Amino acid sequence: MYQTLQTNNDQGVFTIWLNRPEVHNAFNKTMLEELVHCFENLAPEVLCVILQGIGRSFCAGVDLNWMKAVSQNSHETNYRESLLLSKCFLTIYECPKPTLAMVHGVALGGANGLLSACDLAYCADDATFSLSEVKIGIVPACISPYVIKRIGEYGARELMLTGRRINGKEAAEFRLVNRSVASGELDETVAGVVAHLRTSGPQAMSQAKRLIHEVTNNLTLMEAYDYTAKMIADIRASEEGQEGMNAFLEKRKPNWVK
Repeated sequence: MYQTLQTNNDQGVFTIWLNRPEVHNAFNKTMLEELVHCFENLAPEVLCVILQGIGRSFCAGVDLNWMKAVSQNSHETNYRESLLLSKCFLTIYECPKPTLAMVHGVALGGANGLLSACDLAYCADDATFSLSEVKIGIVPACISPYVIKRIGEYGARELMLTGRRINGKEAAEFRLVNRSVASGELDETVAGVVAHLRTSGPQAMSQAKRLIHEVTNNLTLMEAYDYTAKMIADIRASEEGQEGMNAFLEKRKPNWVK
């Protein structure tokens, strides 16, 4: 179905592989469009989404040949192509399903936008990260909202201004990823996280994502005062909320745990 992606749904775990291994999965216009389509059209039964790369790397960032061609077009065309970058990262960030990035090899430039837009990110200790845009005279503009959310202002200043390369363990120290593990343990680590997600209410996870999004991005403290009270009242009365509370009181597994 896709030119630059491979996908698979295994019992609700929907995996998206970036599939341009000959260029370390650097993204071009086609890949960005296909990622947007993929995330916008997830089946209802999907529990969570895993984003990873085929071949030696997660992603080498933007395809420089594509970027050079775009930059030589009109400002309007350049702007339109840049909006596609922003749309891709926002679509991942606003995905109602839990999203996980699995990083191996390199994550350069815009690749850090892909992983930062995900809810959770895990990497191999020997993975290489760099916000390297300044090295070619540009800035990490479209990825900045998500990277800064992850690592904070001054972590972003250090990595974005120096453009230096860091390994997986350093990425974990910056909180760019949730955890860094030996390369042979990455699959097992993510599988363990997915196992935890399977025991959580599917609707509750989506609502938790919406709650975090609203409190973080849209609501003042006093607006959150009322919004959060209404949300918990609604969820307590929902079918899933009732099932979860009854299962707890009856000392049994809720019906979403197989």
